Amino acid sequence: MPRSKNKVASHRRRKKVMEEAKGYWGARSKVYTVAKNAVEKGLTHAYRDRRLKKREFRSLWIQRINAAARIYDVSYSQLIGLLRKKNIDINRKTLAELAYSNLNAFGEIVKVAKS
Repeated sequence: MPRSKNKVASHRRRKKVMEEAKGYWGARSKVYTVAKNAVEKGLTHAYRDRRLKKREFRSLWIQRINAAARIYDVSYSQLIGLLRKKNIDINRKTLAELAYSNLNAFGEIVKVAKS
């Protein structure tokens, strides 16, 4: 009796990998074994970089807040401390957006925190 290889499932599995490898350069998009490795590595980077992205954006927000806060003669850490003391619950993303796009509104927040 011949060995059953389940062609349908294995073909679908390979097709799925080749679809994910579309747009890759050279053999990475043409040869299954190479494409499989490329896709696997790409997914690994994607998983890792979703976490890195959060880290990098928080760092950017802190830099923007610090730069804007220093215009009003207060450092980033002092500003966050003052906001906590006044129970002003505003996250860094929003503060950074205000510092970047609307410096006057950011100044008002700093004024309220200082008073």
